[in-house]
Amino acid sequence: MRKTKRLKKEKSRLGIYILPNIFTSLNLFCGFYAVIASIDGKFVAAAIAIIIGVVFDIMDGKIARATNTTSKFGIEYDSLSDLISFGLAPGIMIYLWALKPLGRIGWLAAFLFMACGALRLARFNSQVGVVSSDHFVGLPIPAGAGMSATTILFCHRFNTAGQINPIFILVLLYILSFLMVSTIKYNSFKKPELFKKMNFNVLVAIILILIFIAAQPSIALFILGLAYVISGPFNAIRHQRRIKQKASGTGDLDEHRSSRT
Repeated sequence: MRKTKRLKKEKSRLGIYILPNIFTSLNLFCGFYAVIASIDGKFVAAAIAIIIGVVFDIMDGKIARATNTTSKFGIEYDSLSDLISFGLAPGIMIYLWALKPLGRIGWLAAFLFMACGALRLARFNSQVGVVSSDHFVGLPIPAGAGMSATTILFCHRFNTAGQINPIFILVLLYILSFLMVSTIKYNSFKKPELFKKMNFNVLVAIILILIFIAAQPSIALFILGLAYVISGPFNAIRHQRRIKQKASGTGDLDEHRSSRT
């Protein structure tokens, strides 16, 4: 009887572990489909697949933490899936969409994006349990891939896809690559206080944002993605200014004291 109960409990536990990995597999499928769609010239479909992959990537982590089923296998599988969905797929998509006329420079930029994404994932895995989960060190690779995908959707929304200068996309890819391997901190939105302290005005703002996304998804997602990408350098500059102000304030105070003595 006890053995039967133990087997049932182990099967139930196994099912919980499988659940987050199913979402990781769906993320991997979206990345693979994005590659196929890009090769077929269906760039809007590829961009949408990458964005859906970002949603699945967020969900698998949330489910793993909520069910207390975080495992080393899950972390490694998630990283491998992320490299395909948010490293390889966006690189191929952006190259075939805009960078192909640049030839070698174009595909090298796409490779750099994928390589920096791989380095970003490797650094993240090596820092699990060491660095605070309140923030990300460097731009998360899903955010970089999402920015690439929303750029394509934004351009197609205004029918400017064929008029975009490839150099602009090249610079964008280099910036995203640099931000991924940088030490600039980005908010991870994992603090429980963010949800506990949410007031009525914040709730209304979130509802308005969701309405904006539903009404104009291409524009809204592009603006939100751009805002998140910019938030890292903006916060870093603001933090450095605060440090300088405190240092100058301390220096002025010391000088004032010495003059009085």
